[in-house]
Amino acid sequence: MMVVPFEIPFDRKMVTDLHRRLAEVRWNDAVTTDWSQGTESGFLAALVAHWRDRYDWRERLAALNRLPHFRATIDGYGVHFLHFRGGGRTPQPLLLMNGWPSSFLEYRHLVPLLVTGDPSFDVVIPSLPGFGFSDKPSRPYQVEPADLYPKLMAALGYERFMVAGTDIGSGVATRIALQHPDRVHALHVSAVAPKPDRPGDPPPSEAEAAYARRAAIWSRDEGGYQALQNSKPQTLAFGLADSPVGLASWIIEKFHGWTDCDGDLISVWPFETLIDNLMVYWTTNTIGSSVRYYHEGTRIRPPLAADAYVHAPTAVAMWPHDLALAPRELAERLYNVRRYTLMPKGGHFPAWEAPDLYAEDLRRHADDSIA
Repeated sequence: MMVVPFEIPFDRKMVTDLHRRLAEVRWNDAVTTDWSQGTESGFLAALVAHWRDRYDWRERLAALNRLPHFRATIDGYGVHFLHFRGGGRTPQPLLLMNGWPSSFLEYRHLVPLLVTGDPSFDVVIPSLPGFGFSDKPSRPYQVEPADLYPKLMAALGYERFMVAGTDIGSGVATRIALQHPDRVHALHVSAVAPKPDRPGDPPPSEAEAAYARRAAIWSRDEGGYQALQNSKPQTLAFGLADSPVGLASWIIEKFHGWTDCDGDLISVWPFETLIDNLMVYWTTNTIGSSVRYYHEGTRIRPPLAADAYVHAPTAVAMWPHDLALAPRELAERLYNVRRYTLMPKGGHFPAWEAPDLYAEDLRRHADDSIA
């Protein structure tokens, strides 16, 4: 396995082309002035104007390249990751994974809190296959991140480690804990992975039934993106890969809807940071491969077995503005739950929105697991 430093390249031709596309937008009409039908036109127009006229990719790139980027080739597949070293004598290794439509940028507030304090962590943040600066799979379900990442951690010298994630990252973390129980000493998730019921399992509690009702309402009102990405991702991807404004509309609407911001997205995510995240998708042309992950995850990837159970000590953090909050008893069907916390604030991107709460919960769970 090769592990080498990596620097995000500056592509002048790409930037020139991007500015042309941003300057020649054909705008859709809008009959509402709010977010009730999706992305609000005034917000999108302001973001696009900032992207076109004020955003400096070369300057932003210089800051991003000060992060500790690396690429590893694992079984012939290229994985991009960040690797931060913790302070102190014995920092704990932590494999930390985000979901969609986020990127490694989500963790820029969280990491400084993790590499200091007691315990501190060595933090490894990989980009999922088909996301950002990792390779794009060349065929359906070419690689399984739950197979790749333990090999990456071993190459970095970490035989045992803590694993954590949000959204898709929670699912990958769960599978790593299931498949490598001898290597994962603690698990932290912000979403509960689904698995089939076993014969003889107790019926759903009232809290679980209420969760199922909430999830159905969420799926009806907010889950259209998921239905499309699960079923026909390629149809969507052609349009988003060709239009930066289409890409921005598709992604920013999720940041608005899933962030704990009381409707004021800029109070949490400044334009510069929102555009940084868009640039990770645009410069790499990975929106198609990222949304294809949903199709593979629901239609090709083997589901969890009915008898699956995570024995590693598990902390479950539920963030009040996240999608549908799973009750503890549902989590206990799959996980050895040692901590279950309903946080006072935060949404789908807690590492950015509430890094202090996230860092504290990770640290407490690490302490408890070692004890």
